[in-house]
Amino acid sequence: MEIPYKIYLEENEMPKYWYNVRADMKNKPAPLLNPGTHKPVTYEELSHVFCDELVKQELDDTTAYFEIPEAIRSFYRMYRPAPLVRAYCLEEKLGTPAKIYYKFEGNNTSGSHKLNSAIAQAYYAKEQGLKGVTTETGAGQWGTALSMACAYFGLDCKVYMVKVSYEQKPFRREVMRTYGATVTPSPSMETEVGRRILERHPGTTGSLGCAISEAVEKATTTEGYRYVLGSVLNQVLLHQSIIGLETKAALDKYNIKPDIIIGCAGGGSNLGGLISPFMGEKLKGESDVRIIAIEPASCPSFTRGTFAYDFCDTGMMTPLAKMYTLGSEFIPSPSHAGGLRYHGMSSTLSQLYHDGYMEAASVNQTDVFKAAEYFARTEGILPAPESSHAIYAAIEEAKKCKESGEEKTIVFGLTGTGYFDMVAYEKFHDGKMDDTVPTDEELKKYADMLPKVE
Repeated sequence: MEIPYKIYLEENEMPKYWYNVRADMKNKPAPLLNPGTHKPVTYEELSHVFCDELVKQELDDTTAYFEIPEAIRSFYRMYRPAPLVRAYCLEEKLGTPAKIYYKFEGNNTSGSHKLNSAIAQAYYAKEQGLKGVTTETGAGQWGTALSMACAYFGLDCKVYMVKVSYEQKPFRREVMRTYGATVTPSPSMETEVGRRILERHPGTTGSLGCAISEAVEKATTTEGYRYVLGSVLNQVLLHQSIIGLETKAALDKYNIKPDIIIGCAGGGSNLGGLISPFMGEKLKGESDVRIIAIEPASCPSFTRGTFAYDFCDTGMMTPLAKMYTLGSEFIPSPSHAGGLRYHGMSSTLSQLYHDGYMEAASVNQTDVFKAAEYFARTEGILPAPESSHAIYAAIEEAKKCKESGEEKTIVFGLTGTGYFDMVAYEKFHDGKMDDTVPTDEELKKYADMLPKVE
């Protein structure tokens, strides 16, 4: 059977339910803890920070499927179902017997997969009668997606953007403002926690952990506002499962079984979404697919982090989450994959990795951009730096197949486009991009500062 270059689902084939992989995990992710008492956080405690319905989703480890409200499905139809692409040109250029597919999530103005959860979180905020939401953003994809979703539902949107990305990506900032969001470089003097961080780290380029602290403070001190997050949390992985569900439905149309699934990993949103139904099969013993997470060598939480309880933010305002972490005080070098510069990893994915259900590897920034350029020249899409981590690994696996002669089926997530990342591409082309990797001594210093939880 001939496989088309792009496999599209019909609109009526779009998933009607999100899939919660935690329901099929024997070892559930460890609960979020109150940092003061070290007791599991309650619904009441979380509802001061998050929307009520999202708290229910966050704490639910047993419900396998959540119905997607019609208002959200209606919005999804603007840009979904997203295509699953057979990378015929890449296969030919590599001379590999491997069959390579990528799920392309960049077919919307935000340029990434982030809109899948942004519209869901904005919907629940609107349903609750809130005035607005606050958030953080790294490279800007999440902030852009949330500003679009808030404009759709008529909500106010306050975004704290990591300072280095705010400066590197001014046009991403302007897209957010076009959709009505206010954008503040973080850390800022606007919040108490921002002022504290600047006092401790004068001249810092910021981090997602810093920006989270500011957004949480703003939400919890402003009437009618809640905080929303674009990655890491269980609720976000739930909403992003639409990526994997569509991918599986497209593969099933042609009876294709993947051998390897690859996703870039920062906080876990796209990786968790892409792998969810395949991981579900693996947990039930129905599949032995290899699942590989690829992260930057400059921020290697899976490959060099500690599996322990830690704060989700630098200002230590959030609950404690058990995850692979480099320490909430760790501020990575200002790499250009801004969406992957987070000190920790989703508790769900961390548990799955700890239990051996998936692999992880880290890669240097310059190697990532070589892969990005190669991909752009063969497949015609300018990829985001984040996605290019997965591209790098897919190419490496395809080269192994060339050596061994194996016809493996490789699927990876192309989370979005790189049109707002031209400063990064310019530095790469001008030979001004470096590979900053933290030393063991540096990582040990932050690991020693982790909260002591029995």
